[in-house]
Amino acid sequence: MLLAGLCRFAQLTEVSERSLAKARELIGALGLSDRVRFLVGDGVEALEDPPDVAVIAGMGGRTIAGIVERGREILAHARIVMQPNVAAPELRLRLQRAGFRIADEMIAKDGRRLYVVIAAEAGRMELSPEEIEVGPVLLKNRPGALADYAAFKIRVLKKALADAEGAELRRKLGIWEALNHGDR
Repeated sequence: MLLAGLCRFAQLTEVSERSLAKARELIGALGLSDRVRFLVGDGVEALEDPPDVAVIAGMGGRTIAGIVERGREILAHARIVMQPNVAAPELRLRLQRAGFRIADEMIAKDGRRLYVVIAAEAGRMELSPEEIEVGPVLLKNRPGALADYAAFKIRVLKKALADAEGAELRRKLGIWEALNHGDR
């Protein structure tokens, strides 16, 4: 983001000093060290200044939700961009409960992998079960990658159903199949 001119300054937090050292090395090699503050700590709790935008990515939705919940005050005026590797529905539900609303969503593709990206800000929202599962903006806008993502989710849920029959999995599968067939 610094290289692309999307931000002038960044605060990078990491719970592991070892991982933070790797980031320092990379940022130094790019000649950007004077534009970055490196902080050891748990998520936004380590930030020295409230951010305009916070990016929380590359971990599970439960972990991201915990970071947002614990950092609710420092994130109150920020746009939060999140990329959950798993548990996006739980993240959406916990954002709603924590007093954040989803402002935007997209599906990003990297090679053959699909990633859900969620942008939220302080505010209220009331999500339906379908919006919790799929995403309110994704349901509304129906981006082209949604069909590929729906097919992926259907495969994952069918495999899980084959391993362990369950009403909750069948409910989720029904939501994705209806979306995939254009019923919603």
